[in-house]
Amino acid sequence: MRAPLPPSRTHGRLEPGRTVPARTLAPVLGPSLSLPDPERPTHIQFRRFAGCPVCNLHLRSVVLRHDEIERAGIREVVLFHSPADELRTHVEHLPFPVVADPDRLLYAEFGVESHRRALLDPRAWPAIARAVLRSTGQFLRGRERPPAAAQPAGRLGLPADFLIGPDGRVAAVKYGEHVYDQWSVDELLVHAAALTATD
Repeated sequence: MRAPLPPSRTHGRLEPGRTVPARTLAPVLGPSLSLPDPERPTHIQFRRFAGCPVCNLHLRSVVLRHDEIERAGIREVVLFHSPADELRTHVEHLPFPVVADPDRLLYAEFGVESHRRALLDPRAWPAIARAVLRSTGQFLRGRERPPAAAQPAGRLGLPADFLIGPDGRVAAVKYGEHVYDQWSVDELLVHAAALTATD
């Protein structure tokens, strides 16, 4: 297994209009999937590590509106930079595919970085506090597992969102400036509606 790529070895950020190569992804649970999906837009979001409280806080908002996302014709796919065995036990309740990328190969290809501002940006602190309080309660009730103490790919990952059309073209993109800087479900639906309107 190759060592994780350091944050400086990214391929550069993707801009709308760029085309991503077709590939098959293997989720930690469920069947393999094609990226891009030839039938519908794909929202691919890059998260941090398995059990990340801030990631869990955001993914909860996505789970609560997953039926709405599906009705809008969007396929949801989430990546984490944790090993598949570790990730599997944290995401078995999620209604969408989750892909492990412990070597951060896709993170590098899509230009998704790590930076200390992920946690140090004051705009992230309210979400961090809410996430820690929520997750602590879930841990104590036995409803969630805490993250592993060691995180080989680090704890300073920044989130990123990509909406990719069936033709592989990047329709919209967001690179987060801190750990809780990602599209809301409402923003995702607006981007998807704009993509549909141009097709």
